[in-house]
Amino acid sequence: MGPRAEHPQTAQGQQVGRPAEPPAVELRAVRRLYGRGEGAVQALRGIDLVLPRGSFTAVMGPSGSGKSTFLQCAAGLDRPTSGEVLLGGEPITGLSERRLTELRRSRIGFVFQSFNLLPSLTVQQNVLLPQRLAGRRQDRRRAKELLAQVGLGEHAGRRPGQLSGGQQQRVAIARALITEPEVVFADEPTGALDTRTAQEVLGLLRRAVDTLGATVVMVTHDPVAASHADRVVFLADGALAGALHGPDPRTVADLLVRLTSAAAGHAGSGHGGTAYGGTGHGGTAVAA
Repeated sequence: MGPRAEHPQTAQGQQVGRPAEPPAVELRAVRRLYGRGEGAVQALRGIDLVLPRGSFTAVMGPSGSGKSTFLQCAAGLDRPTSGEVLLGGEPITGLSERRLTELRRSRIGFVFQSFNLLPSLTVQQNVLLPQRLAGRRQDRRRAKELLAQVGLGEHAGRRPGQLSGGQQQRVAIARALITEPEVVFADEPTGALDTRTAQEVLGLLRRAVDTLGATVVMVTHDPVAASHADRVVFLADGALAGALHGPDPRTVADLLVRLTSAAAGHAGSGHGGTAYGGTGHGGTAVAA
């Protein structure tokens, strides 16, 4: 799989040689602090990042690096302590909880490690659920098309409990795409799957980007999974620690090992971030 051409980006989304179109998601100086006083924990330390439309971005880092907090803030599931998150150029940080809920139902798709399907609903009903919750007409024809695309066209009337784990994750992907969201956030989507099934699910996410024009942001710990993305963004100690374009599993794994070792070395030192470094074979470290 060849890497997609991508231009360096600033926090304001300025790109050379491309039309001035707002990115799918943009984070500006996003910080997230948990707790107060001496016991406070800085989960995110001023993240500036542009996630272009029609791209597949993997987010990686050592345990405790801030990956989950990053996803939650970028998706509007959690509010930054400071900074700003924009969806399609629209600031969402200051929206009411009701407006954020509406936004998540209509403009964002989610895929989780645990599938999160409702066991009492059929496969088709689970796919249609986001439209139902958003108060939109349930497009059964669209649901049928998506199920066919994920290889489950003949399973629409079954219950999730009658499907394998890989099949349930395929349903979750179809559900995430039913509202034609501006961005799909995937949190360890292959963590509960065997290697072959994981590859099939990653292929579906890749095709959603390449054929449907979707934007996918995936948190993962797996270098092989990350290699399906256009770009891998690394976090360490709540700060951006580098990025790889056109990643391959070996290079991703090497850099992740180095970041994990560096994080262990800085444990308890109060170090505020990790410097960008070279990546060796197969990728280029850039300011993310």
